[in-house]
Amino acid sequence: MHVKKYLLKCLHRLQKGPGYTYKELLVWYCDNTNTHGPKRIICEGPKKKAMWFLITLLFAALVCWQWGVFINTYLSWEVSVSLSVGFKAMDFPAVTICNASPFKYSKVKHLLKDLDELMEAVLERILAPESSHANATRALNFTIWNYTPLFLIDERNPHDPVVLDLFADNHNDSAIICNDPGCKMAMRLCRLNGTECTFQNFTSATQAVTEWYVLQATNIFAQVPFQELVQMGYPAEQVILSCLFGAEPCNYRNFTSIFYPPYGNCYIFNWGMMEKALPSANPGTEFGLKLILDIGEEDYVPFLASTAGVRLLLHEQRSYPFIREEGIYAMSATETSIGVLVACLHSCFQDHMIRNCSCGHYLYPLPPGEKYCNNWDFPDWARCYSALQMSLAQRETCIGLCKESCNDTQYKMTISMADWPSEASEDWIFHVLSQERDQSTNITLSKKGIVKLNIYFQEFNYRTIEESAANNIVWLLSNLGGQFGFWMGGSVLCLIEFAEIIIDFVWITIIKLVGFAKSSRQRPASARYAGPPPTVAELVEAHTNFGFQPDAASHGPGAEAYPDEQALPIPGTPPPNYDSLRLQPLDVIESDSEGDAI
Repeated sequence: MHVKKYLLKCLHRLQKGPGYTYKELLVWYCDNTNTHGPKRIICEGPKKKAMWFLITLLFAALVCWQWGVFINTYLSWEVSVSLSVGFKAMDFPAVTICNASPFKYSKVKHLLKDLDELMEAVLERILAPESSHANATRALNFTIWNYTPLFLIDERNPHDPVVLDLFADNHNDSAIICNDPGCKMAMRLCRLNGTECTFQNFTSATQAVTEWYVLQATNIFAQVPFQELVQMGYPAEQVILSCLFGAEPCNYRNFTSIFYPPYGNCYIFNWGMMEKALPSANPGTEFGLKLILDIGEEDYVPFLASTAGVRLLLHEQRSYPFIREEGIYAMSATETSIGVLVACLHSCFQDHMIRNCSCGHYLYPLPPGEKYCNNWDFPDWARCYSALQMSLAQRETCIGLCKESCNDTQYKMTISMADWPSEASEDWIFHVLSQERDQSTNITLSKKGIVKLNIYFQEFNYRTIEESAANNIVWLLSNLGGQFGFWMGGSVLCLIEFAEIIIDFVWITIIKLVGFAKSSRQRPASARYAGPPPTVAELVEAHTNFGFQPDAASHGPGAEAYPDEQALPIPGTPPPNYDSLRLQPLDVIESDSEGDAI
């Protein structure tokens, strides 16, 4: 009911027109506002009016400029950093260990047979082209080669570069040997059934054949079911020979197994997924984790793993270990440290792979419902992957999306190594370890495949870096109010007054536009007939005698105003229009003033 009342008042206001003009409203505002400048504009003489108008306009511009600066500073989200150092007992970190070789060669040899033969033939063509010519006719499966072959590009003559397939028969074997800097190896990547190709160049033949082999092996392993891949890796009971945490013994059952494609089976100690994280009682070697590992180096995949050792990473509990990018190798005569990077970059890259190449890369986490890339299902994937990997726009997009976590723990590892076991103790140590693992009285272990790790806290110092907002909403409002008060002598109420006058200006404009539109519609209706109005007698005759037609020649100059086909109005005198004789509800009668209805 109240809504109807106010709507009706608005309609009456529109019909009545504005109660004051723009000038009257502006004068009223200047006379009643709490801001100092506008009052002086209407109270002073002409010269001072102009001076105060310019001053007020200048200071208002300064206020707007300062407000823009403060709002832009606030929206930049700057932070202030505080650093604190303390000492406390801490939980022992999660420890992830992986073998440098993802699979045992004895279990994947049947999958890599054709690829290994191609690799050996490639090395023969590069190292001994004369002798390889005699073996060129031996049976090789070139199905893999045809997808991404290796080429030799001879650019010693820039105007006529020579591109040679390593297994083509249309060139001399001596052409394969090229030690000049103008010669380089390249891998051809094609799409659209080989109609669009590009070359990925390498500065070294070793780098070229290694990258080529890894790419082909990735394509092969991407088609093997997950459970079979796990069975092809190194089992925990074979890798973890001995385990001791502080004074408590442990074994491979205290490790959680995960499959990480670049390194196969990896094992995590103290991950904290199902159990509570283990605390470290004191710093020092005797209170840390001691491991003896067997990496089985004699069963490494020869062309896939060129580094022997253990990949090691310390990280927070319940966090996924990105060992390839963040871990370090446990090798002799090395000392190094690592820092934790943003891990979501890999997930972002995989997302771009799926959107651009329609499949996921084997070495990155795969979302549910997607498939790994391979040559048979996705022939163009290698070219798409190479282009995406070198894309600067993709890298910048992922860097912009991936933000650092609010809470993170970084572990700095200082690693030192020495030969173990010594020659004097090698015999009895290997006998004991062989007996414990294989129940054999013979030595079943090799010294070059054994790694011993001691992981512990050197000290319990911790460093906390905290970030807080440098500019909050209180800072913003204080600065906005301070500038407005300093330059204009105003407050929040003055802003409300200014908003009020803006609303009044808009309302007056609407009333004027409605009145103008109404008068425009009524103006054509007033000029309905071009000639003088008819007489009473003519109107009566037209209604009583249907055969009556006014004589155009006998009615003077006004006779042409009424053509034959035009219907004449009904004669008579209209009734008086007295509002006083009509009964209206009390809630719709409005007084002449702008007050409420009576």
